[in-house]
Amino acid sequence: MKVKQFRYSADNLGYLMYGDRYALAIDGGAVEQMLQFMEEHCLELRIITNTHSHGDHTCGNRELAEATEADFINAGELPSIGTLPLEGSRIDIIHTPGHTADSVCFHVDGILISGDTLFNGKVGRCFTGDIRTFYESIKKLLELPGNTLICAGHDYVEDYLEFARMVEPANSFIDTYRGRYDPAFVFASLKDELKVDPFLRLSEPSVIAFLKSRDLPASTEYQRWESLVSLM
Repeated sequence: MKVKQFRYSADNLGYLMYGDRYALAIDGGAVEQMLQFMEEHCLELRIITNTHSHGDHTCGNRELAEATEADFINAGELPSIGTLPLEGSRIDIIHTPGHTADSVCFHVDGILISGDTLFNGKVGRCFTGDIRTFYESIKKLLELPGNTLICAGHDYVEDYLEFARMVEPANSFIDTYRGRYDPAFVFASLKDELKVDPFLRLSEPSVIAFLKSRDLPASTEYQRWESLVSLM
């Protein structure tokens, strides 16, 4: 299974997953670019869906549906479906409530389309207010192999690395990570995210020391999660 990333609006990222003949659109706001790419590669769009129901991610659904014969699947229906078959591959649906109640991630062939749940450099915002559930969703993603490529719903890399640098100013890998950043294709491996994202480094002494310096609770991992969330 191949993945093509499309940039639209200021910083949104949408995706086509595709094989030799068929494609699946995720967060298809880049309508014209996606349609052109599929025409150039002789691809038929079979499914249109989203990582979650926020308008900046669903804005291309109607136009893509009108331009093709693809089926639309609402993000809220995906957890009960579990997997999406596409040209011999099985795309796994991981329900990751927290950013929104209907947030999902798509995992196939070592690639994770993570929407606004896990960004490159930091986790997303918890608009549901259910911080515990969001924590559990992130823990679920950390069970994936370290070489999994994280492809998020926005390009916030530069801003989020500044947050990471605030928490861990002595973390030299932040500069290495920044040097690998390419706005033409925004991604990083999970193992590299684990080296920069404070929300994935809750047991690091430097993260604990930072929280204590701010007089924030840091006795348990979950307390440290709550404390970092309070700084977002």
